[in-house]
Amino acid sequence: MKQEYRHMNITMSKIRRLPTLLLLPLLLIWGNPAFAQAVGMVTNLSGVLTVRHPDGSVRIMASKSEVMQSDTLITQANTYARIKFVDNAEIVLRPTSELIVKSYQYDAEKPANDKIAISLVKGGLRAVSGLVGKRNPDAVSFDTPAATIAIRGTNFGALFCQNDWGGVPTPNGTTPANGLHVDVTQGAIVLTNPAGSQVFLSGQFGFIANLNTPPMVIPPTQGVPVTMPLSISKNPLSTGLISNAQGTACIVQ
Repeated sequence: MKQEYRHMNITMSKIRRLPTLLLLPLLLIWGNPAFAQAVGMVTNLSGVLTVRHPDGSVRIMASKSEVMQSDTLITQANTYARIKFVDNAEIVLRPTSELIVKSYQYDAEKPANDKIAISLVKGGLRAVSGLVGKRNPDAVSFDTPAATIAIRGTNFGALFCQNDWGGVPTPNGTTPANGLHVDVTQGAIVLTNPAGSQVFLSGQFGFIANLNTPPMVIPPTQGVPVTMPLSISKNPLSTGLISNAQGTACIVQ
Protein backbone atom coordinates (compact mmCIF):
# COMPACT_ATOMS: atom_id res chain seq x y z
CA MET A 1 0.00 0.00 0.00
CA LYS A 2 2.84 2.36 0.89
CA GLN A 3 4.55 1.54 -2.42
CA GLU A 4 1.36 2.31 -4.35
CA TYR A 5 1.00 5.64 -2.49
CA ARG A 6 4.64 6.54 -3.20
CA HIS A 7 4.22 5.63 -6.87
CA MET A 8 1.11 7.84 -7.05
CA ASN A 9 3.00 10.77 -5.53
CA ILE A 10 5.84 10.38 -8.02
CA THR A 11 3.37 10.22 -10.92
CA MET A 12 1.49 13.34 -9.75
CA SER A 13 4.78 15.19 -9.33
CA LYS A 14 5.73 14.39 -12.91
CA ILE A 15 2.33 15.55 -14.16
CA ARG A 16 2.63 18.86 -12.27
CA ARG A 17 6.03 19.46 -13.89
CA LEU A 18 4.78 18.86 -17.43
CA PRO A 19 3.48 22.45 -18.09
CA THR A 20 6.82 23.92 -17.02
CA LEU A 21 8.75 21.48 -19.20
CA LEU A 22 6.50 22.23 -22.15
CA LEU A 23 6.80 26.00 -21.66
CA LEU A 24 10.57 26.01 -21.20
CA PRO A 25 11.43 26.11 -24.95
CA LEU A 26 9.01 29.00 -25.45
CA LEU A 27 10.45 30.89 -22.49
CA LEU A 28 13.94 30.46 -23.92
CA ILE A 29 12.76 31.79 -27.27
CA TRP A 30 10.98 34.79 -25.75
CA GLY A 31 14.03 35.61 -23.65
CA ASN A 32 16.29 35.59 -26.69
CA PRO A 33 16.83 39.11 -28.17
CA ALA A 34 16.73 37.59 -31.65
CA PHE A 35 13.02 36.78 -31.11
CA ALA A 36 12.11 39.95 -29.22
CA GLN A 37 9.92 42.57 -30.84
CA ALA A 38 11.68 45.67 -32.11
CA VAL A 39 10.43 48.95 -30.63
CA GLY A 40 12.80 51.29 -32.48
CA MET A 41 15.59 51.66 -35.00
CA VAL A 42 18.88 53.55 -35.21
CA THR A 43 18.41 56.06 -38.03
CA ASN A 44 21.55 58.20 -37.70
CA LEU A 45 24.85 57.24 -36.12
CA SER A 46 28.19 58.95 -35.78
CA GLY A 47 30.72 56.91 -33.79
CA VAL A 48 30.38 53.71 -31.74
CA LEU A 49 27.05 52.69 -30.22
CA THR A 50 26.75 49.46 -28.23
CA VAL A 51 23.69 47.68 -26.88
CA ARG A 52 23.44 45.46 -23.82
CA HIS A 53 20.51 43.06 -23.92
CA PRO A 54 18.66 41.85 -20.81
CA ASP A 55 20.53 38.52 -20.99
CA GLY A 56 23.85 40.39 -20.62
CA SER A 57 25.02 39.97 -24.22
CA VAL A 58 26.62 43.05 -25.82
CA ARG A 59 26.98 43.99 -29.48
CA ILE A 60 27.93 46.96 -31.61
CA MET A 61 25.06 48.64 -33.43
CA ALA A 62 24.92 50.29 -36.84
CA SER A 63 22.47 52.40 -38.81
CA LYS A 64 19.18 50.50 -39.19
CA SER A 65 19.96 48.30 -36.16
CA GLU A 66 16.81 47.45 -34.24
CA VAL A 67 16.24 48.48 -30.62
CA MET A 68 14.36 46.06 -28.37
CA GLN A 69 12.43 46.59 -25.17
CA SER A 70 14.73 46.45 -22.10
CA ASP A 71 17.84 47.21 -24.18
CA THR A 72 20.55 49.44 -22.71
CA LEU A 73 22.12 51.79 -25.27
CA ILE A 74 25.61 53.14 -24.62
CA THR A 75 27.38 55.78 -26.72
CA GLN A 76 31.15 55.97 -26.71
CA ALA A 77 33.23 59.18 -26.78
CA ASN A 78 32.46 61.44 -29.76
CA THR A 79 29.37 59.36 -30.61
CA TYR A 80 25.90 60.67 -31.39
CA ALA A 81 23.03 58.28 -32.06
CA ARG A 82 19.49 58.98 -33.20
CA ILE A 83 16.73 56.41 -32.58
CA LYS A 84 13.22 56.45 -34.03
CA PHE A 85 10.57 54.46 -32.16
CA VAL A 86 7.45 52.66 -33.36
CA ASP A 87 5.14 55.58 -32.46
CA ASN A 88 7.44 58.03 -34.32
CA ALA A 89 9.00 59.40 -31.15
CA GLU A 90 12.71 60.15 -31.50
CA ILE A 91 15.67 60.36 -29.15
CA VAL A 92 19.20 61.56 -29.85
CA LEU A 93 21.93 60.46 -27.44
CA ARG A 94 25.03 62.53 -26.74
CA PRO A 95 28.53 61.03 -26.34
CA THR A 96 29.28 58.90 -23.24
CA SER A 97 25.60 58.44 -22.47
CA GLU A 98 23.68 55.43 -21.22
CA LEU A 99 19.95 54.92 -21.71
CA ILE A 100 17.65 52.02 -20.83
CA VAL A 101 14.43 51.34 -22.77
CA LYS A 102 12.67 49.94 -19.70
CA SER A 103 9.26 49.69 -21.36
CA TYR A 104 7.90 50.61 -24.78
CA GLN A 105 4.33 49.46 -25.23
CA TYR A 106 2.38 50.97 -28.11
CA ASP A 107 -0.77 49.71 -29.78
CA ALA A 108 -2.27 52.03 -32.38
CA GLU A 109 -5.74 50.60 -31.70
CA LYS A 110 -5.51 50.47 -27.87
CA PRO A 111 -4.31 53.75 -26.32
CA ALA A 112 -5.17 52.44 -22.84
CA ASN A 113 -2.28 49.96 -23.15
CA ASP A 114 0.33 52.65 -23.88
CA LYS A 115 3.33 52.66 -21.56
CA ILE A 116 6.74 54.17 -22.24
CA ALA A 117 9.44 54.26 -19.57
CA ILE A 118 12.93 55.49 -20.47
CA SER A 119 15.82 55.74 -18.02
CA LEU A 120 18.75 58.10 -18.57
CA VAL A 121 21.51 56.57 -16.44
CA LYS A 122 24.19 59.05 -17.48
CA GLY A 123 24.96 61.60 -20.16
CA GLY A 124 22.50 63.58 -22.23
CA LEU A 125 19.68 63.29 -24.73
CA ARG A 126 17.24 65.27 -26.80
CA ALA A 127 13.76 63.84 -27.33
CA VAL A 128 10.61 64.62 -29.26
CA SER A 129 7.25 63.07 -28.40
CA GLY A 130 5.62 60.54 -30.70
CA LEU A 131 1.98 59.49 -30.96
CA VAL A 132 1.88 58.11 -27.40
CA GLY A 133 3.20 61.37 -25.96
CA LYS A 134 0.55 63.31 -27.86
CA ARG A 135 -2.51 61.15 -27.18
CA ASN A 136 -1.57 59.78 -23.77
CA PRO A 137 1.21 61.89 -22.20
CA ASP A 138 0.69 60.42 -18.73
CA ALA A 139 1.87 57.08 -20.13
CA VAL A 140 5.36 58.46 -20.85
CA SER A 141 8.13 59.02 -18.32
CA PHE A 142 11.88 59.61 -18.34
CA ASP A 143 13.78 58.62 -15.21
CA THR A 144 17.09 60.26 -14.32
CA PRO A 145 19.32 60.06 -11.20
CA ALA A 146 17.94 63.44 -10.04
CA ALA A 147 14.26 63.45 -11.04
CA THR A 148 11.51 61.95 -13.16
CA ILE A 149 10.54 63.84 -16.31
CA ALA A 150 6.91 63.80 -17.45
CA ILE A 151 6.17 65.15 -20.92
CA ARG A 152 3.39 67.19 -22.53
CA GLY A 153 3.79 66.92 -26.33
CA THR A 154 7.39 67.86 -26.02
CA ASN A 155 10.73 68.61 -27.60
CA PHE A 156 13.20 68.77 -24.72
CA GLY A 157 16.82 68.19 -23.78
CA ALA A 158 18.26 66.64 -20.63
CA LEU A 159 21.88 66.51 -19.49
CA PHE A 160 23.02 64.82 -16.28
CA CYS A 161 26.44 66.07 -15.19
CA GLN A 162 28.75 64.35 -12.69
CA ASN A 163 32.18 65.97 -13.15
CA ASP A 164 32.16 64.71 -16.74
CA TRP A 165 30.80 67.55 -18.92
CA GLY A 166 33.55 70.16 -18.84
CA GLY A 167 33.48 70.37 -22.65
CA VAL A 168 29.80 71.25 -22.91
CA PRO A 169 29.33 74.90 -23.92
CA THR A 170 27.31 77.17 -21.64
CA PRO A 171 26.08 80.72 -22.35
CA ASN A 172 28.45 82.23 -19.79
CA GLY A 173 31.41 80.01 -20.67
CA THR A 174 31.53 78.15 -17.36
CA THR A 175 31.55 74.39 -16.75
CA PRO A 176 28.03 72.98 -16.18
CA ALA A 177 27.30 72.35 -12.50
CA ASN A 178 26.78 68.78 -11.35
CA GLY A 179 23.13 67.78 -11.54
CA LEU A 180 20.35 67.58 -14.11
CA HIS A 181 20.02 70.35 -16.72
CA VAL A 182 16.92 70.59 -18.95
CA ASP A 183 15.65 72.85 -21.70
CA VAL A 184 12.31 72.89 -23.52
CA THR A 185 11.82 74.06 -27.10
CA GLN A 186 8.24 72.82 -27.58
CA GLY A 187 5.39 71.83 -25.29
CA ALA A 188 6.18 71.37 -21.61
CA ILE A 189 7.78 68.98 -19.14
CA VAL A 190 7.23 68.34 -15.43
CA LEU A 191 10.21 67.50 -13.23
CA THR A 192 9.43 65.67 -10.00
CA ASN A 193 11.58 64.31 -7.19
CA PRO A 194 11.14 63.84 -3.41
CA ALA A 195 11.90 67.55 -2.86
CA GLY A 196 9.23 68.94 -5.17
CA SER A 197 7.75 69.35 -8.64
CA GLN A 198 8.08 72.05 -11.29
CA VAL A 199 6.57 72.70 -14.74
CA PHE A 200 8.90 73.95 -17.49
CA LEU A 201 7.36 75.59 -20.55
CA SER A 202 8.71 76.13 -24.05
CA GLY A 203 11.73 78.42 -23.97
CA GLN A 204 12.54 77.72 -20.33
CA PHE A 205 15.61 76.13 -18.74
CA GLY A 206 15.79 74.13 -15.52
CA PHE A 207 18.24 72.64 -13.07
CA ILE A 208 18.20 70.09 -10.21
CA ALA A 209 21.32 69.45 -8.15
CA ASN A 210 20.19 66.06 -6.79
CA LEU A 211 17.22 64.06 -5.51
CA ASN A 212 17.10 66.10 -2.32
CA THR A 213 16.82 69.53 -3.93
CA PRO A 214 13.70 70.83 -5.72
CA PRO A 215 13.71 71.52 -9.47
CA MET A 216 13.94 75.20 -10.36
CA VAL A 217 13.54 77.42 -13.40
CA ILE A 218 16.75 79.28 -14.23
CA PRO A 219 17.46 82.24 -16.56
CA PRO A 220 18.53 81.46 -20.14
CA THR A 221 21.92 83.02 -19.34
CA GLN A 222 22.49 80.19 -16.86
CA GLY A 223 20.83 77.42 -18.86
CA VAL A 224 22.62 74.58 -20.62
CA PRO A 225 21.02 73.89 -24.02
CA VAL A 226 21.40 70.27 -25.14
CA THR A 227 22.43 70.60 -28.78
CA MET A 228 23.33 68.10 -31.50
CA PRO A 229 25.44 68.12 -34.70
CA LEU A 230 23.66 68.98 -37.95
CA SER A 231 24.55 65.55 -39.37
CA ILE A 232 22.50 63.88 -36.64
CA SER A 233 19.68 66.38 -36.15
CA LYS A 234 18.73 66.89 -39.77
CA ASN A 235 18.19 64.62 -42.79
CA PRO A 236 15.89 64.48 -45.85
CA LEU A 237 13.18 62.88 -43.70
CA SER A 238 13.76 65.16 -40.72
CA THR A 239 10.87 65.60 -38.31
CA GLY A 240 12.38 68.73 -36.79
CA LEU A 241 13.74 66.75 -33.85
CA ILE A 242 16.52 69.15 -32.90
CA SER A 243 15.22 72.38 -34.32
CA ASN A 244 14.42 75.77 -32.89
CA ALA A 245 11.29 77.77 -33.52
CA GLN A 246 12.61 79.05 -36.86
CA GLY A 247 13.30 75.51 -38.09
CA THR A 248 17.09 75.87 -38.10
CA ALA A 249 18.94 72.85 -36.74
CA CYS A 250 20.99 73.45 -33.60
CA ILE A 251 24.70 72.78 -33.88
CA VAL A 252 27.15 71.92 -31.15
CA GLN A 253 29.48 74.85 -30.64
